[in-house]
Amino acid sequence: MRKTLLFVLLLIVGCSQKSVDKSTIFEKDEPVYGGQKKLPGKFFKASLGALTAGAGQEPALTIDRIVSQPSITGTAPTSPAWSADSRQLAFLWNDSGLPRREIWIVGGDGSGLRRLTSEIEGTGGVDLFVWTPDAAGLIYLRSGDVWRVSFTNGGGKRLTKTGGNKSDLAVSPDGRYVSFLQDGDLWLFHLGTSTLTRATEVGVPSISSVQLGRYNRPDVEIGPYVWGGPTYAWSPDSRTIAVHYVDRRNMRTVPFPYYLGKETLVNNLRRGYPGDPNEHRTIGFYGIESGDLALLDLPGPTANRVVAFSWSPNGTLLLDRESDTAVDRWLHTVDPVDGRMQELWHDHRETRVYTSIASAWHSDGVRVVFLSDLGDRYGLYLLAPGDGTPNLLTNESFDVTGEPLVVSPAGMIFFQSNEPSPYERQVFRIPDVGGTATRVTTLPGQHRPYPSPDGTRVALLHNSDLSPPELYLADTRNGLPESRITTSPTPEFLRRSWARARYATFPSRIDNYTLHARILEPADLKPGKRYPVIFGPAYSNTVRNRWAGTIALLHQLLVERGYIVIQVDVRGSTGYGRAFREEFLMDFGGRDIDDLESAVNYLSTLPYVDPGRVGIWGSSYGGTLTIYSLFKKPGLYKAGVAGAAAVDPYFFGTDDVAIARRPQSHPEAFARGAVQYAGNLEDHLLMIHGMQDDVVPFKTTVVLAEELMRLGKDFDFAFAPGATHGWTRPTHYARYLFGKLVAHFDRYLEPGSQ
Repeated sequence: MRKTLLFVLLLIVGCSQKSVDKSTIFEKDEPVYGGQKKLPGKFFKASLGALTAGAGQEPALTIDRIVSQPSITGTAPTSPAWSADSRQLAFLWNDSGLPRREIWIVGGDGSGLRRLTSEIEGTGGVDLFVWTPDAAGLIYLRSGDVWRVSFTNGGGKRLTKTGGNKSDLAVSPDGRYVSFLQDGDLWLFHLGTSTLTRATEVGVPSISSVQLGRYNRPDVEIGPYVWGGPTYAWSPDSRTIAVHYVDRRNMRTVPFPYYLGKETLVNNLRRGYPGDPNEHRTIGFYGIESGDLALLDLPGPTANRVVAFSWSPNGTLLLDRESDTAVDRWLHTVDPVDGRMQELWHDHRETRVYTSIASAWHSDGVRVVFLSDLGDRYGLYLLAPGDGTPNLLTNESFDVTGEPLVVSPAGMIFFQSNEPSPYERQVFRIPDVGGTATRVTTLPGQHRPYPSPDGTRVALLHNSDLSPPELYLADTRNGLPESRITTSPTPEFLRRSWARARYATFPSRIDNYTLHARILEPADLKPGKRYPVIFGPAYSNTVRNRWAGTIALLHQLLVERGYIVIQVDVRGSTGYGRAFREEFLMDFGGRDIDDLESAVNYLSTLPYVDPGRVGIWGSSYGGTLTIYSLFKKPGLYKAGVAGAAAVDPYFFGTDDVAIARRPQSHPEAFARGAVQYAGNLEDHLLMIHGMQDDVVPFKTTVVLAEELMRLGKDFDFAFAPGATHGWTRPTHYARYLFGKLVAHFDRYLEPGSQ
C-alpha cells in the first residue's frame, strides 16, 4: 500500500449517459493559451523573490499542459553534494525545464554558478555523481557508464564502456577506486590501472520476464530491500566494504498477466503477503585485499530489516535494525574482523506502526545519535555504550522529521523538524553535547538540509505551497536568511496566478482530537453561491506547506474549474502526537474515514460550500480511503475516484505487517476487506488501476468489480494495461486517467452549477 507503460485501454461498466465537455479539459494539439480571469485576494502571482498579488490575463490550465514537457514548473535541482573542502557545491539541474539533468557547480558563498557538464549526443543526462576525495573533480554516471570530470582539464572522460543499469556510485576514501552496483553485485574500477572488477559474485537475476514494477528485483543482490534501505559503505581506511545482502528465493512466486506482447505472458515476481517470510536480509564485509565476502548470520533475517549501517572513524560498524512489524528495534556495533556484534540498545512497543527512524555516530566516534519515537514526538537521542537510558536532545513538543546530520568538525548536529507547526519542515542545529537548538532556515515551507563538511554553510532544497523545489544556501555563522541559487520554473509559471492554501482546524466528530486541513478555494467566491468540494488526494501526512509536483498543478486546475479542494491529516499522520499516529494500527478504513467525515461536517458550516456536492479521491491507501468512505458512509460523498485501491488485506505486502500485523496472529484485521461492504454503494464510483501493479495487485480491484456487478451496482472502471502502482506514468497514462478523474467529478459535482 505504500508507495510505468505502453498503451491505454478503458473499460466502462454501467457508464452514465450524462455527458461532459472534454474540450475544456484537453488540448488536441499544441497548448492554446488565452482567456481572462479576475485575480482575487486569494490568488497570488509567482515572482522570483516573493509572492505578490497580481492581475492580468492567465490561460486556463489543462491536463495536457500540466503533464507535458518542458514542465511549467521547470526541472527541480536535486542531489546537492559538497566538496571535501567545503568550498564548492555540486548538484543536478536543467535550467531549461527539460527532464535530463547535468552537473552544476556553485561556490560555497553562492557565487560562480555554472554548468560543469554538457549534453553529449546519443547519451542521456547525468544520473548521479560523487566528488573525488581531493575535491579536484567528480565521478558520475551517464547512460549506464562511469565518467570523470576534472576541474583542471575540463570536459568529461568516459571510464567504462560496459553500459547496463549501474547505481549507487561511490569513491573509496583513499581515492583509488570507483564502486557501483550492477546485476546484483558490487563492482570496483581502479582509477590508477583502469581495471574493472566484479568484486562479488552473488547476484542472481530476477525471475520476471517483464521489466516492470516495484518487486522486479534480482533474486539475490547486494543492494536494498524492496522498499529501500542501505546498499554498501566504504570503511574509513578503504580496506573493507560493508554490504547489504538480500536473498528473495524463499519468497512466494506470484503471477501477473502481461497483455502487451505478441502473446499473453505470465510475468512471475517474488512477492509475499502478510504472514509470509519476507526477503532474507543480512550484512557482510568485503575485503579489498582478499577479495572475500563474509556474510553475517543475523537473527530473524526474514522478519527484520536492516535500517542502516555506518562506520565510525576507528572502523567499527553501527548497525540499525527493526522488525517488519516495527514493534522491535535494535542498535548494535559490529567488528568487521570477526563479525562480533554487541547490542547497544533494544526497544519494544506493541502499538508501533510505520516508523521514521535513523542513526549516526556521534562526533566522538563512541556514542550514538538516533531518531526514535520513545516519547510522544519523534526526537533525537544520545546513547553511550553501556548506558541503557538514552538522553533526549531535541524539543519534546515537536517531531524531528529527518535523520541526524552529524558534522564532527563543527561539533554540531543538523536536523529537520516540524517546529513551529505540523505543516512546516524547518532546519535546526544543536551542539552535539546537547543544549539549545538554533533555527537555520527562515522561509515558510519544506527544507531538506545538506550541511557542508565544516558546518559553516548548509545547502537547502526548499519548496512551499506556491514554490516548486529550488536550491538555497544558508551561512550558519551570520544568521542571515537563506539565499536562492536556482530559478527553475518557466516564465509561464512566473506569469501565472496561483490559489494560495489556507490551513484550518476543527473538532473530531468521534473524540477529542483537533483535526487539521489544507484548503484551496476558487477566486472571487460569489455571495450566495455554493461550491462543490473535492477531497484529495486523501492520505495521511498531506496537510503540508509544500509543492506536490503534478498533483499541485492538478489542484490548481480543479480550483480554476470552480472546486474547493481539501486535504486532511487523518489518523496515522505525524505531527499530532504518538497516540494519534498509532491509532491507525489495524484500523484501515476505520477512524480515519471518520476524520474525513469530520471535515465534511466542518465544511458544511461554511455558507459557500454545497454539502450535497462533495467528492473524494486518492491513490494507493488514498484509494482505500475512497472505497471505504463510499461503502461505509453512503450519501456522504456524491462521487469518488479510487486509484490503485488496496481493498483486500490478504494481498497487502509483507511490509504492511507494520499496519495490519499478520493473519496468523491478528485475524480480525484481515476480516476488514472491502468486498463485504460493496452492497452499500449508492454514490458514483470510478476505479482506476494499472494492470501491472505489483504493490496493490490489479486482481484485487477486479474481484471487487465482479462483486459490484453481481450486486447490480453502477460504477465506472478505467485501467491502464502497462501501468504499475504509479498509474500516472508514463505521460500518456497521466493524460488519459487524470482526464477521466476530472471528467468524473465534472459530471457528478457540476462545478459550473449552483
